[in-house]
Amino acid sequence: MNDNFITLTIRKQKNIALIAHDSKKAELIEWCDTNKEVLKQHFLCGTGTTARMITDKTCLPVKGYNSGPLGGDQQIGAKIVEGKIDFVIFFSDPLAAQPHDPDVKALLRIAQVYDIPIANNKATADFMITSSFMNEEYDHTIINFSKNVLERAKTL
Repeated sequence: MNDNFITLTIRKQKNIALIAHDSKKAELIEWCDTNKEVLKQHFLCGTGTTARMITDKTCLPVKGYNSGPLGGDQQIGAKIVEGKIDFVIFFSDPLAAQPHDPDVKALLRIAQVYDIPIANNKATADFMITSSFMNEEYDHTIINFSKNVLERAKTL
């Protein structure tokens, strides 16, 4: 591998963000309750209302950020950039317009940029949480952004 890329490690104990649009909150809560034994081995966070509801219904500790429309999606995106979130479960509603759709798109984009596993429905979440990678470290490669910025600055 050349210095244009760097390898990051997702640790055995993952930092998992839990997010759901309003019409999908009950489904995510049920999914969390079903997968409680696996989830309690990891650090959980989420957007405000979703985090509180998951904790209330499942007793899983979930650190809450702001509600999605009030910047929670962007807070989680920032945590991805800081290397503090390794895994995103986002039960989204593809059939309903969302007032904060640009924030959602920004979160999804930053997860892709940083090569973060992201599930946007139950089936994908089921596959991810039952993967052998849930119980071990996982190395993934991303662009060396520091080098990329230096190179771009030289050409401007």
